[in-house]
Amino acid sequence: MALYESEHTLFMREMLAQHPEWQEDQRRGRAIWWDRKVDPFEQQTARESAEPHRPYPYDVNYVKPHS
Repeated sequence: MALYESEHTLFMREMLAQHPEWQEDQRRGRAIWWDRKVDPFEQQTARESAEPHRPYPYDVNYVKPHS
């Protein structure tokens, strides 16, 4: 029994066969966004400097009641 492959998957396989240079572009793009070292200090700095989320961000007139 053959495994199902979507039309998109078949299309991508065909396009990559016709344009093998795209695979190198894919690797470079992935390296930019995903395959990189995590800097714990940078993450901590980003967490500490982030503005806290409002409780209901879609209501522009919402004012938090005083407790």
